[in-house]
Amino acid sequence: MPFADGVFDGAYMLHVGMNIEVKSKLCSEVSRVLRPGAVFGIYDVMRIGEGELSYPVPWATTAASSFVVEPAHYRSALQAAGFAVIAELSRRDFAVTFYDQFRARIMAAGGPPPLGIHVLMGRNASDKIQNMIQNVASGHVAPVELIARKA
Repeated sequence: MPFADGVFDGAYMLHVGMNIEVKSKLCSEVSRVLRPGAVFGIYDVMRIGEGELSYPVPWATTAASSFVVEPAHYRSALQAAGFAVIAELSRRDFAVTFYDQFRARIMAAGGPPPLGIHVLMGRNASDKIQNMIQNVASGHVAPVELIARKA
């Protein structure tokens, strides 16, 4: 990253890590730009079970561009970069409830709203969303929160 060492008091990423293959490099760069004691929050879709993912999904068209890993992989990369993981929370139940409510709203409205995240996802947004719902419901992946503190 184009920043000096130790210039930030904290950092977070939301749905980023699924697109980054080398988590160790990601975590070491974040660590480099954070001050000691800074907090780094991660909210990513992570693998929580066995099985093939259905594609496309919101972050990748195929498995070749999807870098979903287990929370343990993130923990290891964080620890190697000088972080202590202070909290971890699977948001699978939240995601299941969210998708159920999301589906009900779309059905009640007769379709998606004219503007929304689906516009950014392109013509196959419906496939991406349905596959994400299926992947979460099947227990293959879930959103996971990780909070880490730099030593």
